[in-house]
Amino acid sequence: MTIAGPAHPAEPRTRGEHVRRRELAAFLRSRRERVSPEQVGLPRGPRRRTPGLRREEVAQLSAVGVTWYTWIEQGRAAHVSAQVLDAVARALLMDPTKRAHLFALAGTADPRTDAACPVASAGVLKVVERLAPYPASLQNARYDLLAANRPFAQLFGDPAELPPAERNCVWLLAVSERWKRDFLDRDEMLRDMIAKYRAAMAEHVAEPAWKSQLHRLLAASAEFRELWERHEVAPMSPHVKRYRHPQVGLVRLEHRNMWLAPRAPAHRVVAYLPADEDSEERLERLAALADG
Repeated sequence: MTIAGPAHPAEPRTRGEHVRRRELAAFLRSRRERVSPEQVGLPRGPRRRTPGLRREEVAQLSAVGVTWYTWIEQGRAAHVSAQVLDAVARALLMDPTKRAHLFALAGTADPRTDAACPVASAGVLKVVERLAPYPASLQNARYDLLAANRPFAQLFGDPAELPPAERNCVWLLAVSERWKRDFLDRDEMLRDMIAKYRAAMAEHVAEPAWKSQLHRLLAASAEFRELWERHEVAPMSPHVKRYRHPQVGLVRLEHRNMWLAPRAPAHRVVAYLPADEDSEERLERLAALADG
């Protein structure tokens, strides 16, 4: 079945939309020119002058109407569906990075976003480790814990000991008995985190990984359900949290985010810095206990 577009192209309503369509068109042309017929199982033929594939060949490979695909490459398509983008990305052999760029330019959520946590680069993992004796973790926009250093594991529990689906700060704050007990400002923290989570999810509402995680949270915690229904949103901001560790006592920590990318999946290193001298001394004592 061929995917057809609307009968007539729509004019862009704003300058921003015009720029977005133009960038999308240029990106598709550049990718089409880089894919040879042989790569997609098509004969080259003796009279081919077009570098890479022809428009009609991309349309054929992606089962998209030739006219509709041509409008997209001409910057005349008002809204390109996720189904069309997925088909075109496959036809043009796009890797995950290029595919993400395609969906970003189109302003459309990718329904095939991988639910699994990506593997962090060695350089980023080294940054997380080198922040010791301060706790630090690598997180994405969903608050998944992708990596954590030893001080984090000592203070909050080791994420590696949890099932992958539970390595998430929203889940732990809503469900974990340890986090409920030891975070002294836990109720306020949960309200604030859910508001931030809702704000972040606005850009990912169609992505399976986000929908699956939300459904698990709603099913697991009545408290989460109640707070979620308030529809509150909040921005990311530095703040101090109090944590009571059974061995070293009260630790006051200021959360600082170091962003690794401006867009989704918005990976960030979260550093937990002591808010006072007593807290710094207790973190050092906790590190010494582990070394001893």
